Amino acid sequence: MALASNILENHTTPTGREEAWRFAPLSRTRGLHDVDAPIVDRPSLKALSSASGFTFTLVDGATSLSNTDDVVALKVRKNTARVQELKIEKNAVVAEPIFLSRDLQGSGVGVAEASRLLIRASAHSQATVVIENSGSITLAEEIEILLEDGAQLRFVTLQEWDEETVHIGRHHAIVGRDATFTSYVVTVGGGFVRLLPTVEYAGPGSSAELFGLYFAGKDQFLEHRVHVDHAIPHAKSRVHYKGALSGAGAHTVWIGDVFIKAAAEGTDTYELNRNLLLSDGARADSVPNLEIETGEIVGAGHASTTGRFDDEQLFYLQSRGIPAEEARKLVIRAFFMEILSKLSLPEIEERIAATIDKELNYDFA
Repeated sequence: MALASNILENHTTPTGREEAWRFAPLSRTRGLHDVDAPIVDRPSLKALSSASGFTFTLVDGATSLSNTDDVVALKVRKNTARVQELKIEKNAVVAEPIFLSRDLQGSGVGVAEASRLLIRASAHSQATVVIENSGSITLAEEIEILLEDGAQLRFVTLQEWDEETVHIGRHHAIVGRDATFTSYVVTVGGGFVRLLPTVEYAGPGSSAELFGLYFAGKDQFLEHRVHVDHAIPHAKSRVHYKGALSGAGAHTVWIGDVFIKAAAEGTDTYELNRNLLLSDGARADSVPNLEIETGEIVGAGHASTTGRFDDEQLFYLQSRGIPAEEARKLVIRAFFMEILSKLSLPEIEERIAATIDKELNYDFA
C-alpha cells in the first residue's frame, strides 16, 4: 500500500507536452492538474440502497491499494484524510444494484473538490454498484476497487453532468483469482471529463470486461484512457468503447493500453474502439496500444475505427417513410445499443438514450 504523505514531491504540474496529457486542453481543468492549486477534501457520495450484504462507511485515508503516477490521483491522495468505503460481505449475493449518488449540497464549479472511494468485493460475493454523477461541480476523484478471490462485481459509473462540470478521475480495479470484474463507463455530460479506467490482476483465472459509451456535443471534451496490466498468467480482458460526436468543437480521446508482461502466459485479450462523427468540426482521437513480452498467449488484438454517419442506413429508413431526423436517431441508438443493453438496467438505458436524443435535437435543429 502507498502512503499518502509527500506523494507529490517528485511530480510537477503537467504542461501538455507529456504523453499522458498531450490531447487535453489544460486551460479547461480549473487547476485540477496543478499540483499547487487548492482542493477541498469532501466525501460527496451517498448510498441510496437499503439492501443487506454490504456496508458503506468513512475510513482513514492514509493508505492506498495501488501505485500510480497520475498527478491528479496523487493530488487527491495528498489532500484527503478520509476514504468512503463500500464493502460487500463475503459470500453475499446482493440482488439489487447498490446506487451511490453525489451529494452536491455546498458544491459548485468555483471550488475544486477531492473525493476517494474504496470498493471491497469480498471473496465469492456478487454485486452491482452504480455511481450516478449529475449536476455542476469541479471534481478530482479516485476510485479503487478490490475483488477478492471468486468475487463477481459489475461496476457502472454514469457521467450525466451539466455542461459546466470539470471531472478528472482514476478508476483502478485489482482482480483476484477466479474473480470477474465488469465495468461500464457512460459519459454523456460535462464540459471537460477525463477518466482513467485501469485494471491489474492478482491471481490466475481472473477476468475483466471494460465497456464504455460516450457522446460529445458542441465544445465538450471527453477523454477515456484505459490501461490493462496483464502480469499474471491465465487472465482475460475485453475492452469495448463506443463514442459519437456532434457539433463544432466536440472532441473525444480514447487511449487503450494493454500490457502483457513476460510472466503472463495464457493471456486472452482484445480491445476495440469505434467512433461516429455526426457533423463537421468534431474530432475523435483513438489510439489502441498493445505491448507483448511473451508469445505464450491465447490471443491478443486490437482495432479502432472512426467514420462518418452511414448514409445508406439513413436512406434505407427514409425509403420506408421514416423522417430524416427520426431515422438519424434510430441509427445512432442502434450504434450504442450493443453496449447500452449490456447494463441490464432498463431505466438507466432509456435515460441515457433520451439524453442522447436530446443532444441530437439540439445539434440538428
